[in-house]
Amino acid sequence: MNAPTALAHLLPDALASDPLRCGWMQGSPPPADRQIRFADGSAYQFPQLRWTFSHCRELLPTRNVGRGCGPVSGLPRAERDDLDALRFTPLGGGASQRWDETLTANYTDGIVVLHHGRVVFERYFGALQADTPHLAMSLTKSVVGLLGALLIDEGTLDPNSTAAQHVPELAASGLDGGPDGRRGGGLGSATLRQLLDMRTGLKFSEDYANPQAEIWAHLLAGGVLPRPPGYPGPASFCEFMPLVQRQGAHGGNFNYQTVNCDALAWVMQRATGLGLADLLAQRLWSRLGAEQDAYLTLDACGHAFAGGGLNTCLRDLARLGEMLRCQGQFNGQQILPQAVLTDLQAGGSSAHFAAAGSGSLAGWSYRNFWWLSHNPHGAYMARGAHGQALYIDPAAAMVVARYATHPMASNEAIDLSTLPAFAALAERLTSDPR
Repeated sequence: MNAPTALAHLLPDALASDPLRCGWMQGSPPPADRQIRFADGSAYQFPQLRWTFSHCRELLPTRNVGRGCGPVSGLPRAERDDLDALRFTPLGGGASQRWDETLTANYTDGIVVLHHGRVVFERYFGALQADTPHLAMSLTKSVVGLLGALLIDEGTLDPNSTAAQHVPELAASGLDGGPDGRRGGGLGSATLRQLLDMRTGLKFSEDYANPQAEIWAHLLAGGVLPRPPGYPGPASFCEFMPLVQRQGAHGGNFNYQTVNCDALAWVMQRATGLGLADLLAQRLWSRLGAEQDAYLTLDACGHAFAGGGLNTCLRDLARLGEMLRCQGQFNGQQILPQAVLTDLQAGGSSAHFAAAGSGSLAGWSYRNFWWLSHNPHGAYMARGAHGQALYIDPAAAMVVARYATHPMASNEAIDLSTLPAFAALAERLTSDPR
């Protein structure tokens, strides 16, 4: 799912890797060298990835997240012709760049910008269209975090309770945690607050460059990736999670680990008696006035991939962001309580976040699976590998929803242009609101 950074300059650019131009999966049947399959791993190779992210339902089992039967909520249009030429300076300095240049440089599949709830900019590229769901990757976590915060606010969940209090299978159980013979159960002793803020002391690496990193075992168990012949490991997320070991105290520094989100989703499902797709549909998606159903990818047991399996159309993602910008009030109703948004926007511990090495996110913090900038505008965002972003700037009344398929999974390189571009866009919309 990632290519070595050193090879980035050898990969085709956005135009050359356009999935329609490349002819992926076109024809009846497609030519053999233009076919993309899950089983042989080609779905996760670049540039095939640019087709995959807009066609996950054709490769993996999924479950609908229904939009309900109500009317679509309106997004008035007030598109502007001055934003393409907007210039900004990348993080770290260097020559200025144009807004439209960043769209191709970052392999953007689609982007929607709202200002005061009106669409001021909307573009699509490659395989993505306005009514096409796209894989949100780890942006999924932030949506799950909203549900977790909602259940805590209404008293269904206690943030200080442990995961094992809700899901006893996550407690240390005598299962062999790995070849070193240590037991699993590391997730069970973490509190829900520690899961939500990624402050668990687990033996779980998210380093995609390391083939031995635990994230690969997690994805293989959940069927997110094809399993090699003779694969002997766990066959679902729920079989894998009890095996995760603890290597330090919970409650320490920020440590980004996808398994925390999947554990929290398991807790939420036990507490409510609803699968994640139904919970999301009932509490959020059907209340937004979404244009399209969303969907979640599933493992072999029908358990949704909470850490990265949500697929939505782009304008519906923008609606979610606008609801948050409006402090939970959207589509004629209070969808999330004000207290949930107040707690989220206050952020987490900047000190614990910085201690983990913040890179391009210096001064930021993490709360409820969201990334908080603490900049003068109070901007915060949901992020996903390969360039997925939902950026909310309350002071500028701006929401940016972007889907992308950058060949690099890490957002570090993309941030150098993305973050100052979003900030410059907010300044333009504030100073020249039209």
